[in-house]
Amino acid sequence: MGLSFALGSACFVVGPFPGYVDLVGVTGDAVTFFVGSVLFTAGGALQVVLAEGRAAWWAAVIQSAGTLFFNVSTFRALHFALSSPGYDRLVWRPDLYGSICFLVSGAVAYRAAAWHGWQPAVNLLGCVLFGVSAITAYVLPTGSPVHEEIANGTTSAGALCFLVCALGPLFSHRSAARTK
Repeated sequence: MGLSFALGSACFVVGPFPGYVDLVGVTGDAVTFFVGSVLFTAGGALQVVLAEGRAAWWAAVIQSAGTLFFNVSTFRALHFALSSPGYDRLVWRPDLYGSICFLVSGAVAYRAAAWHGWQPAVNLLGCVLFGVSAITAYVLPTGSPVHEEIANGTTSAGALCFLVCALGPLFSHRSAARTK
């Protein structure tokens, strides 16, 4: 589960950077986002199965619904990149519905487990940043986003929060094993 979330998060950390799209091209960037969304969905499905307690289960189910919204939006962006090779901009923008699901699941998880360390707060921060990204990526009728740089930066920052949360248990288990 943690590995799926970590790899998915890494895709969303690097995908929004203009230098990355210049390096891999629009199609490569779209593939990065789509693969990241699929990895999030795999992690979310495992989280639903492994959830202990009612609040943890609800948070996992709502988050999993959000990952499905991201699957749809990233697939749509991938399809656009493949069918419009002349397109020269970042092809994915955060899904509003997926971001709302993330915010709700993050709030449920935070409320249920806030006293269990730093991870619920960092996860919730990531959810808030994804929400800000969705709002600032709103596209005006002229075709230009409201704040593309903010949307890209908050997508990467939110994904970095998720990455830290995904890797945290891996390193804490390794540290705990060394101290025994």
